Amino acid sequence: MTATATASNLRGLWLLLAAAALVVVAALSVAIGTRDVGLNDIVSALSGRVGTIGEAAVAMRIPRTLLALLAGAALGLSGAIMQGVTRNPLADPGILGVNMGASLAVVVGIAWFDMASAYAYIFTAILGAGAAAVFVYAIGSMGRGGATPLKLALAGAATSIAFSSLVIAVVLPRADIAGGIRAWQIGGVGGATFERIGPVLPFLAAGFVLALFSARRLNALALGDELAAGLGENVAVARALAAFAAILLCGATTAVCGPIGFLGLVVPHLCRLLTGSDHRWLLPFSALGGAGLLVVADIAGRILARPAELDVGIVTALVGAPVFIWIVRRQRVRDL
Repeated sequence: MTATATASNLRGLWLLLAAAALVVVAALSVAIGTRDVGLNDIVSALSGRVGTIGEAAVAMRIPRTLLALLAGAALGLSGAIMQGVTRNPLADPGILGVNMGASLAVVVGIAWFDMASAYAYIFTAILGAGAAAVFVYAIGSMGRGGATPLKLALAGAATSIAFSSLVIAVVLPRADIAGGIRAWQIGGVGGATFERIGPVLPFLAAGFVLALFSARRLNALALGDELAAGLGENVAVARALAAFAAILLCGATTAVCGPIGFLGLVVPHLCRLLTGSDHRWLLPFSALGGAGLLVVADIAGRILARPAELDVGIVTALVGAPVFIWIVRRQRVRDL
């Protein structure tokens, strides 16, 4: 057996283990909360019964867990794509300002245009995310050297801060919507229902398909634009398709959950320690890793603040920053 085949088999084993771990954490998410439930309550709730308090509690946790799985997978995948497209190890939807662009668009739609429908939220968030991505890339491309990783990170950070200030400016005069928007701005999966998840599924599905379809192209882009073009790759099309997938995933997730930070930054680096830089493996690993990490963060938020809860956006911010610093300082993270 060749070394390549052995490495592929090992990655396949890790992928199966990651999927199995995801099933376990999903089961824990259904079982753990502010109210203890038994196995009978879980089985009854899964069959559609909500006659007891325990069954009702489990029935509420099922869509919440599903939303955490979908949102985590989308953010982990979009982070890996953004790092591949920009060849920037610090790229993620939060640092590049994409999440805040989606947030600003949604807040403006609510405050100025009385936006209320789920599809309006989603389309507006995706347009805001796309506009923010184009704006950051344009700013980062100015000057000598083009869009370098450092310039993109600085442009994204400055844009994110500016958009955050604009969100506050839009919300301040509107006391009637301020409370709801502030809660949404933290980022969370609480209060999820199947009716709330349904409209976002087609957008996430399209984003997932486009992302996985872009894996080989991202491998070519990692070699540099000139070499990728020499291998027959249309660099502009490859970068645009991958970026569009990331924007779809970020925008749709932000519309339903609010901006959740650090997940898209930390997860690809963790997964890269197992898979290397081959995006054919990195992307599915990032999706599974993001889903698992967000569910674990949601479980932690329920436990740490009992009988209240911490929104998952707070937990990912508290955990993500030190974990990322530890990865950079203690591990040999592969270059992009």
